Amino acid sequence: MNHNAEVTRQSSSLFLRRRLRVTGIVQGVGFRPYVWRLAMELNLSGWVRNDAAGVEILVEGERHRIEAFTRRLPVEIPPLARVRELSWDDAPHSGEHTGFVITESGAGRASTMIGHDTAVCLDCLTEMFDPADRRWRYAFINCTNCGPRYTLTRCLPYDRAQTSMAPFPLCPDCEKEYRNPADRRFHAEPTACPVCGPRLALVDVRGNAIPCDDPITATIQLLQAGQIVAIKGLGGFHLACDARNAEAVQRLRARKQRDEKPFAVMAANPASLAEWVEMSEAEQALLTCRERPIVLLRKKCGADAALPGIAPGLAWLGVMLPYAPLQWLIFHEAAGRPAGTEWIHHPQGLMLVMTSANPGGEPLVSHNDEAIDRLGNIADAVLLHDRDIVVRCDDSVVRMSANNGPQFIRRARGYTPRAIRLSRCGPSVLALGSHLKNTLCVTRGNDAFVSQHIGGLDNPATCNMLQEVTEHLLHILQVRPEAVAHDLHPDFFSSHYALELADAWGLPTIAVQHHHAHIAAVAAEHGVERPLLGLALDGVGLGSDHTSWGGELLRVDGAAFTRLGHLTPLPMPGGDKAAKEPWRMAAAALFLLGRADDIPRRFTAQPVARQLRVMLEHNLHCPPTTSLGRWFDAAAGLLGVRNVMTFEGQAAMLLEGLAEEAGDVSPLTDAYVLHADGKLDLLPLLARLADETDARRGAALFHATLARALADWTLQAAEQQSLDTVTLGGGCFLNHILSRHLANHLTSQGLRVLEARQIPPNDGGLSLGQAWVAISSLNNRQLKGTRSDP
Repeated sequence: MNHNAEVTRQSSSLFLRRRLRVTGIVQGVGFRPYVWRLAMELNLSGWVRNDAAGVEILVEGERHRIEAFTRRLPVEIPPLARVRELSWDDAPHSGEHTGFVITESGAGRASTMIGHDTAVCLDCLTEMFDPADRRWRYAFINCTNCGPRYTLTRCLPYDRAQTSMAPFPLCPDCEKEYRNPADRRFHAEPTACPVCGPRLALVDVRGNAIPCDDPITATIQLLQAGQIVAIKGLGGFHLACDARNAEAVQRLRARKQRDEKPFAVMAANPASLAEWVEMSEAEQALLTCRERPIVLLRKKCGADAALPGIAPGLAWLGVMLPYAPLQWLIFHEAAGRPAGTEWIHHPQGLMLVMTSANPGGEPLVSHNDEAIDRLGNIADAVLLHDRDIVVRCDDSVVRMSANNGPQFIRRARGYTPRAIRLSRCGPSVLALGSHLKNTLCVTRGNDAFVSQHIGGLDNPATCNMLQEVTEHLLHILQVRPEAVAHDLHPDFFSSHYALELADAWGLPTIAVQHHHAHIAAVAAEHGVERPLLGLALDGVGLGSDHTSWGGELLRVDGAAFTRLGHLTPLPMPGGDKAAKEPWRMAAAALFLLGRADDIPRRFTAQPVARQLRVMLEHNLHCPPTTSLGRWFDAAAGLLGVRNVMTFEGQAAMLLEGLAEEAGDVSPLTDAYVLHADGKLDLLPLLARLADETDARRGAALFHATLARALADWTLQAAEQQSLDTVTLGGGCFLNHILSRHLANHLTSQGLRVLEARQIPPNDGGLSLGQAWVAISSLNNRQLKGTRSDP
């Protein structure tokens, strides 16, 4: 080999050109400037850019520096970034690049993920509370490490022109920050300042400006005077009032027609809540995390007296901390406008009701004109601004589960549209959820994107929201579904909409039984594809036999399930009315116990008690149900806890609260029967409760015995089916006591227990289960088609 050839060979081995592809949450989170800084530190040349697939990088330089770059790239990422995959290809060093630059975004079909909305960071708070800073008390401060993403993004790639910040051209100072890769606001698409950005306005309920020098000052004065103010947040409006003012809270309840359903409260920090709620380290971490959900915390003695009418009769209080700069400014004003951030760690006196502005169970109000039209009969004033909310997104609600992991009650702001990783790729599916607590799910490759909470599809406005969110999520993800999944119930709006879309697109539809979907949702998030047991416990779902199910023991194997057993059916006198009036379910229990004469004597306050007895005796309008939710109602009715509910699940929540007060008791091991045909009969337990005079003790006995009965039932089926994994799904698993005791019983006997973690166990997770069943079904069809080919 001649000398020149040897020099060329050695040079090519020392230098390299590498093109890297990064996918995940890598747009709008400061990823490109991070790449720029890393490349500059390692003296590499090339470029980085966003495109629809994620981030693309080209680096040239010495091989060992490129290897260091590749090794460090997924490790030292910005706080909000999430790297899903990193891949690269190598080529000979070209020498055509003399520096490293950030280039304009590329095009193409989206396969990246948009980030979720995030609480304002400490760096931005420091600026906002610094009187010398140009963003002093600016309500829309943000940077690449914080602020809105999903709720202001119209489409990908994530650039300012694709967001609701497009109408606000950057001023020279903001432009300089935006263009400087070394700045914290480099390509922070929502960035702005008082000179060039959105502005606040305080108006009355007719939309007329309220004369004031400062909208924040005037707002806190209204709140302290006992007024109700609608406040525009990141994903929609809140209705706010002083949580310590009983009259204001009661007025809000009356105007919103929300008699007893609990309100969430907002406090400045955990120290401000310490007197009223119990809080573990894990719960505090959940409360203060970037996603800033509402967290359910156990009340302390005196909480109800200090916060009258907030969560009457319940053991838990929903609390959250400020996450938007505007919310922080309200607390800052109440604290006397202190300079610096030291005050944010000390107890503050202000505590606000901060409840979703959705009158009549309709979707969250998100637009300014809509706020004036729909909230005029509730609020006394409206604090709004001129940055549009592109996508409605309610607050998420979580609690620490009995097994010390976070559990969603409602998954929305802060978590949507974070992808749930599936165990394998499959056809893209659109799943449209169920009727209550509706969400939808879109799959793309091995990612499942579950939408924000949409709500009950029992009014036109919420049905319209389902359509809006479907269109937006498909558009932003650039997904063309290959099938549409829906609930088995043919009369749900979500089922009708699924059939309508499938017909328009020429796609197959897949109807998924409700409780199969509950179990499949948990299996999907845990990546379990082998057969397993499923314990599905909820209020109602249409069974494959067209009756009302809700206490089901299933064997689930992907697209197939077998009903192994169910709770003994209870009659529902009056049909759906019985789901709202626990005394009716108590009457049904008394009838089955041979105590029909007790019905009119026991429920003298109910005018139709005698007629109800006749209905039961003649089986008139008394459809059967296996629902565990109705057994909870029967127990609550028999113990005198609640005769008529004012919101869904109230009786069960009150029963849980009483059991919490009573503490642990031993289960009644002779108060249930396991039948050979797979049925679990809890009627002996209700017989004990019918004569129990201490509601607290009765509630504790019900929970302890129920958990033991369900465990014995499941263990028996596990042995018969030779299965070692059980999945728990359905709204009843939001019950803290039941979940804890049942999981402990099962794990102590060697079973692996899977619970919902990334989605709620209630109907809010059904769309994920529907999507997983649909993917499995489509894959099975393809396999069968392949096998039948000659």
